[in-house]
Amino acid sequence: MSESHVWGEVDAYFTAHLAPDDEALAAALRDSDAAGLPHINVAGNQGKLLQLLAQIQGARHILEIGTLGGYSTIWLGRALPADGRLVSLEYDPRHAEVAVRNIARAGLDKLVEVRVGPALESLPKLADENPPPFDLVFIDADKANNPHYVEWAIRLTSTGSLIVLDNVVRGGRVVDADSTAPDVMGTRAAIELIAAHPRLSGTAIQTVGMKGYDGFALARVLA
Repeated sequence: MSESHVWGEVDAYFTAHLAPDDEALAAALRDSDAAGLPHINVAGNQGKLLQLLAQIQGARHILEIGTLGGYSTIWLGRALPADGRLVSLEYDPRHAEVAVRNIARAGLDKLVEVRVGPALESLPKLADENPPPFDLVFIDADKANNPHYVEWAIRLTSTGSLIVLDNVVRGGRVVDADSTAPDVMGTRAAIELIAAHPRLSGTAIQTVGMKGYDGFALARVLA
């Protein structure tokens, strides 16, 4: 059995016992696949981790950058109280259409708002609304803009908020300081921003599983 196959089997075991999909989550994946969306959604056990992090935070306001088909959005939305709010930003209108249907099927349409357009255009508009600070920000969009997304996350949060940055390992390519690949350059810039920023305390974790070799960074916003 190959190493990657073992990773997938272990993920499947953990997910089946600790984070099984219900009908709404399974349907979100089916509809995303049927619509031809890329298979880049978080795994089930990763979605459960996001939900737990939001619950540990006691999150009432969540910002997601990168909706895709709404699978991670559903996990996060389920962590919110009845008067909570999740704003999810999606570049692709076709992805957003699928996500909105999936979110409504999960019964979260009153809590979740999907905004369509480039996130770097949506974020200033969101800031202009002067929303309450977001308790958790999940960044899972185009990697070249990761440092900009982290900067906006700092602006839209407050002391104690949590920033989660997905896909930071890039199959190990993140260590290549000479890489000119936009995803690697953006990810390295975001990691270095977290390391240097006086209002952030962060770390990064490598992961293996059905999504291959990757990882995520966590950063807590300081006073």
